[in-house]
Amino acid sequence: LAVCVAFGANSAKEAFERGSAAGNQGNFQEAIKHYTQAIRIDPNYANAYNNRAAAYTVLSDLKSAAKDAKKACELGDCNGLQYLEANNLLSN
Repeated sequence: LAVCVAFGANSAKEAFERGSAAGNQGNFQEAIKHYTQAIRIDPNYANAYNNRAAAYTVLSDLKSAAKDAKKACELGDCNGLQYLEANNLLSN
C-alpha cells in the first residue's frame, strides 16, 4: 500500500510539472489537461488547482478559474482566489 501511495504522489507531481512546462510554453489547454490529471491522482493538490485556475484565466474561462481558485483556498492556498478578487475577475 505504501508503494502505491508514494507512486500516486509522484505521479501527481509529475503531471503537475508537465502542466507547468506546458503553461510556461504558452500551451494552456495542454497545461489544463496535465493539472486535471494531477488533481485526479491527488484531489487535495492545492497548487494544481491554483495553476489550473491561472490557465483558465488566461483562456478567459473565469467561471472555471473561480471554481478552481476557491477549491485551492479550501485546501489552504488562497493565492489564486486573492488574485481573482484583486483584479475584479470574480462574478457576484
